[in-house]
Amino acid sequence: MSICVQLSDASLQYAGAARATFSGLNLNLPAKKWTCLLGPSGCGKTSLLRLLAGLIDSSHQLSGEISCSDGLSIDNRISYMAQQDLLLPWLNVLDNVCLKARLLTGKVSAAQQHRARQLLEQLNLSGIEKSLPDQLSGGMRQRVALARTLMQDTPIVLMDEPFSALDAVNRYKLQNLAAQVLQDRTVLLITHDPQEALRLGDQLYLFSADQQLLPLPLPDSLPPRAVDAELGHYQQSLLQKMQVQHG
Repeated sequence: MSICVQLSDASLQYAGAARATFSGLNLNLPAKKWTCLLGPSGCGKTSLLRLLAGLIDSSHQLSGEISCSDGLSIDNRISYMAQQDLLLPWLNVLDNVCLKARLLTGKVSAAQQHRARQLLEQLNLSGIEKSLPDQLSGGMRQRVALARTLMQDTPIVLMDEPFSALDAVNRYKLQNLAAQVLQDRTVLLITHDPQEALRLGDQLYLFSADQQLLPLPLPDSLPPRAVDAELGHYQQSLLQKMQVQHG
């Protein structure tokens, strides 16, 4: 599971766009660490994530290299957790968590169901296996989505603002849960929330005004960090940097 990912000299320009979304971008994702990427809407964060996930259509201009520390391809070793939970409303919780297995083989084994139940228990969701998504709160739905992500059992996890739709209390709780259950994965988290990035990041980058990744300092404590005076100091400094970069 210990895989470092290196993105080298990546450039992307969408068909019909006047300029590139980003150009000459380099990013290292250390193994078993959280890399957090901040920036305003439209700066290219999600496009970078989609590039890593192999979701950019060939009609667009794309270049660069993605390499893994074990020498194998990144293909089929990524799971993706989006801002929306994307649960299928006609499937119950257990079937949503086991969705990939069903899509690949047409059925879910007893062992896979047992693993799914273990994940749900780990995320404090025991007893809701037969519930439909519309019977759950927003926080519960996102925990189910996290269980589905873990069920894919990939070493690399890409997360696109997965907690932003939650209230502050549930967001804080789910940040802690995610840090716990993803501690052995290589994680890239896209966020617009400086506090979230500072709480969870082992390394932190800001998309600069010139479309490059600007590394930013983090507190010495290990994530997930408490929301305390030190974190508040870093958050204020980070907000000032974001203002300078993007006006």
